[in-house]
Amino acid sequence: MKRLLSTTLQLLAGAVLLSALAVLLLRWLPPPTSAFMLEADIKPVHQRWVDWHQISPEARLAVVASEDQKFPEHWGFDFQAIDQAMEHNLKKHRHLRGASTISQQTAKNLFLWSGRSYFRKALEAYFTLLLETLWPKHRILEVYLNIARFGPDVYGVEEASRRYFGKPAARLDAHEAALLAAVLPSPERMHPGQPSAYVQERAGEIEEQMRALGSGYLDRMR
Repeated sequence: MKRLLSTTLQLLAGAVLLSALAVLLLRWLPPPTSAFMLEADIKPVHQRWVDWHQISPEARLAVVASEDQKFPEHWGFDFQAIDQAMEHNLKKHRHLRGASTISQQTAKNLFLWSGRSYFRKALEAYFTLLLETLWPKHRILEVYLNIARFGPDVYGVEEASRRYFGKPAARLDAHEAALLAAVLPSPERMHPGQPSAYVQERAGEIEEQMRALGSGYLDRMR
């Protein structure tokens, strides 16, 4: 038993060290792919990596306004949103509410698989803590914008911008950015280039939230 325990602890320490090293390297290197891209039903997937300065400020702000307005402030988890989601879901509403931050979504999309289990959720929390510890906030948001799914085979804001609006992500305006952010919850069904009434309405709400946050909101990121 002692030998088994020792071997288990060594393997665990090795896994922690290797995962931390991988996350640290990706602080500077563009991820060549993501777990969700590898798992995608539709192949091939289309994605183009762009650096932070090649993404319009409106696109950065739109996803924060839509997905995680406390992103500049929290350390990976929004506990108030988690409490609200649990309360909502316990009432057995038709649509379950999630509470994942952009940091959690980046960890999940980059390193893990889809699905629901306590084990996967624990790994998501672990990788989220690694990202928040080893990466600055702007890097988390930069990677998220490059690996997020915006259509059945469309990953990343650059590919989405060129596919749906015929322009690079650096030239996205506030309305176009809001349309892209509006489809993030369900990119299989929603289309930013030919938006439904719901997507148009949701994009309008996101634009209002962007104005409320202000153009300098993300300057608060550490």
